[in-house]
Amino acid sequence: MPLEKPLPDIVGPGLSVIFCGLNPGLSAAASGHHFVGRGNRFWRVLHLAGFTPEQIDPEHDASLLAHGLGVTSVVERPTAGVDDLTRPEFVAAAAGFERWVRRYAPACVAFLGKAAYAAMMGRRSVPWGRQAEPFGGAVAWVLPNPSGRNLAFSQDALVTAYRELRLFTEGPATDPTHRRDRPERA
Repeated sequence: MPLEKPLPDIVGPGLSVIFCGLNPGLSAAASGHHFVGRGNRFWRVLHLAGFTPEQIDPEHDASLLAHGLGVTSVVERPTAGVDDLTRPEFVAAAAGFERWVRRYAPACVAFLGKAAYAAMMGRRSVPWGRQAEPFGGAVAWVLPNPSGRNLAFSQDALVTAYRELRLFTEGPATDPTHRRDRPERA
């Protein structure tokens, strides 16, 4: 019997975006809800960027599905902070995580921070925003981590970055660089 994840995924097939945190924080794993830290700006930024009509409370994280959104973590091990994770953990998660993304087939997969995506792609660095190659058949996107510890990005800068993804998902149907539907499977 498979072990239960410390923080359950909120996913379903054919979502517009699955947001991928690096790993669960200790408080998120203890509560069973994503992004519960007092300083975490995920829910506010998601709302201000236009993904949700109102700000969702972490306790209602499952309501993301009603908006065509999902959330997961690349590494399942809860930690007090991102500094407790290692590059080899992300590398070890790569193949299984890519299969997982293919299984759910979101239009976009948004990595919240560069560390996981860069490690899984075997790169030292990656740019912010839309990535040149897909991940697991989905358009890959790298967004700044919304953690309150991420002082490099103000709330306004986070909202701008997240809004760019939202606008991409709603892009004109006539523009072939935009994917509003599920990506085709290979």
